[in-house]
Amino acid sequence: MRLSKITRSLRRLSTHIFAIFLGVLLTVSTLRVLPSQAEPAPSSAKVGDAPELIAQRQSPATAAIGNNSFVTAAVNRVGTAVVRIDTERTITRRRVDPFMEDPFFRQFFGDGYSQQLPPEQLRGLGSGFIIDKSGLVLTNAHVVDKADKVTVRLKDGRTFEGKVQGIDEVTDLAVVKINAGKDLPVAPLGSSNAVQVGDWAIAVGNPLGFDNTVTLGIVSTLKRSSAQVGISDKRLDFIQTDAAINPGNSGGPLLNDRGEVIGINTAIRADAMGIGFAIPIDKAKAIATQLERDGKVAHPYLGVQMVTLTPELAKQNNSDPNSTFEIPEVNGVLVMRVIQNSPAAKAGIRRGDVILQIDGQAITNAEQLQNFVENTNLGQSLQVKVQRGSQTQQLSVRTAELQNASS
Repeated sequence: MRLSKITRSLRRLSTHIFAIFLGVLLTVSTLRVLPSQAEPAPSSAKVGDAPELIAQRQSPATAAIGNNSFVTAAVNRVGTAVVRIDTERTITRRRVDPFMEDPFFRQFFGDGYSQQLPPEQLRGLGSGFIIDKSGLVLTNAHVVDKADKVTVRLKDGRTFEGKVQGIDEVTDLAVVKINAGKDLPVAPLGSSNAVQVGDWAIAVGNPLGFDNTVTLGIVSTLKRSSAQVGISDKRLDFIQTDAAINPGNSGGPLLNDRGEVIGINTAIRADAMGIGFAIPIDKAKAIATQLERDGKVAHPYLGVQMVTLTPELAKQNNSDPNSTFEIPEVNGVLVMRVIQNSPAAKAGIRRGDVILQIDGQAITNAEQLQNFVENTNLGQSLQVKVQRGSQTQQLSVRTAELQNASS
């Protein structure tokens, strides 16, 4: 009996010893395998290949931004040239007796029942950037338009009174001059023609009063027309970006990844969610030169309100029993309205005409027609082919200077 117990004890002991031996064996095998996973490349690889192998293991974000952010470098390159623009405007108001809103009472009593109210101060905020050491600042026209006082504040805290050198409402650009000596930082200007969809876009400015704010995104699309954006009184093709642009950003620079200005931010759509727009810098360069020299820019115009026409749209109109007139089922630009005493009116263009060609060049959409006219000279005679009903006519239209953005 005792011998049996000893035998069972020996069996248990041998089992424990075997388990311990197996555990040690597995541990040693694991220790021998783990270093092999971290060993360098085979001896056949060259020493110079090591950086390439390391780079391949970086995450996409690390590879794109790197240890030193390109955003930081870009902002440091242009940041001190970005300014804040504060404006003040005084408006006068009159309180009118409710009875005087009736034309009958005004006819007999005149306007003497209105009361002068105290003047009201309107304040505005925007951004801009210095483009010349002499103190020229480029910004949006709507930032400084009708302002009685313009104050320009540099990043280092210095403030200067700004004088508006020129405003162009059609392109929403303005040039402001400050007298701050010769030692001023200047923003490096790039080329918007070199910009591609997907490029980095860095917006710098003072959105909502938060000075020196930087947002990052990409270029979403190019040549977004002002008509598509919903501001038909402008003549622009915008850079669209998903970098955040809010009120106060207007007039500030949109940068590429090298810190060069590729556009001028403009907060033109209050309902824009996740998208913003910028005026291409190549367009701004030419306008700024004219504003500095002449204080304004002359824009040729024809004097028509128009929409792009396709055969499909014409068919929809013509099949509608309530349509006021029949439209030729062709590709072109439909004249919706002719401005009185405009070049188009004097040339005989009428509402319902379809513009097919200008100087022999086919016209297929409204943006194309607008750009064609914008690139002509004042007083230039254009041969316009229109279709009126089933007949085509050749009319000669001499361009004139656009007096305001609404016509």
